[in-house]
Amino acid sequence: MPAELRRPARTFTIRQLCQEFGCTPRALRFYEDKGLLSPERDGMNRVYSYKDRARLPLILRGKRVGLALSEIGEILDLYEVGDGGATQNAISLAKFRERIRALESQRRDIDMAVDVLQEACSRLEDHLRRTRPELLEQPVEAIRPRRARPGDMRRAG
Repeated sequence: MPAELRRPARTFTIRQLCQEFGCTPRALRFYEDKGLLSPERDGMNRVYSYKDRARLPLILRGKRVGLALSEIGEILDLYEVGDGGATQNAISLAKFRERIRALESQRRDIDMAVDVLQEACSRLEDHLRRTRPELLEQPVEAIRPRRARPGDMRRAG
């Protein structure tokens, strides 16, 4: 089936895509600079194709899960290979699994940091309960000592 029968010939403005996908014109221009989107030009205006519109949510989803723009571009470019998406799917699967491993490692690191901080909070709370319990419920601004500013000494004297 010819490509023109499969995809609508509709085009989109930068404003339409920004509204639909909740992104900024600056982001779309950045993705264009990186080769992820390829709008046509109508004078000074960018005119986005159905293909650009289809690529945008994939770009945004890839960014949201932490893929590099170069990785997203590599995956998107594999759509053109013409093997029914097999290569694109295999590369995507490998990259996604790699990203999952990285995120799981980060989660372990974050969990350890939270545990360390919670233990430190418990020790500090215990110490303050014994020594200065009135400081436990105070906002930071009320506890923090004021620093002397230049000129404060002259005013006080």
